[in-house]
Amino acid sequence: MAQPAHLTTPVDAVVTRMRALDAALPERDGVAVFNRVYLAVTEEVDRRLDAGEFADPRAAALLDVRFAERYLAAVDAAAADRRPPACWRPLFQLRRHPGVRPLQFALSGINAHIGHDLALAVVDTCRSLGCEPADLEDEFDRVGDLLVSLEERIREELMPGPDLLQIADPLTHLLGSWSLERAREATWAAARALWALRHCTDVAEEFTERLDAAVGFAGRMLLTPLPD
Repeated sequence: MAQPAHLTTPVDAVVTRMRALDAALPERDGVAVFNRVYLAVTEEVDRRLDAGEFADPRAAALLDVRFAERYLAAVDAAAADRRPPACWRPLFQLRRHPGVRPLQFALSGINAHIGHDLALAVVDTCRSLGCEPADLEDEFDRVGDLLVSLEERIREELMPGPDLLQIADPLTHLLGSWSLERAREATWAAARALWALRHCTDVAEEFTERLDAAVGFAGRMLLTPLPD
């Protein structure tokens, strides 16, 4: 598999940017909540890259960077009063809403990033490496496994308390309707479809727009304000 001579943006630079955001944003800000989660993921990917735990570290690093760049581009767009992709708009629009819980912010960001950005990052990486999505499946799965384990941890850490684990509780009901594992499976299918459509520009653009809108709709539902 052809390899790029270098990465335009090293993983360390992405981590540095996320740490700067973490320091600059108010703790309760919804984007800050997601950023802390994503920073933990990126730091762990970086650690595993340094430890040689990826079979193809250059491909894994490139996928990680292309993935992160899409989130950071959305942050930059919002900061410049430009419209971020539809999948990110609910989080930026409701980031300071007092009726939205931290867990909702975290999962809405994960939904946007996994449901939309990851599929496009796979295609970006394939173009850069001159490979097929199947060649990245191991790296995709390793990053996905890490995200699933982290999702379990943040659900435990950000759930307000055991009294809210009742099946009738609105937060439990709302968040139980979304699954990272299902989102991850759909993303892999979307990435393969986009790669197959890469020579059909109009169809690929329409597919991407529909994906963006659908993921944004799910993100908006995850951010439904709830009573105290």
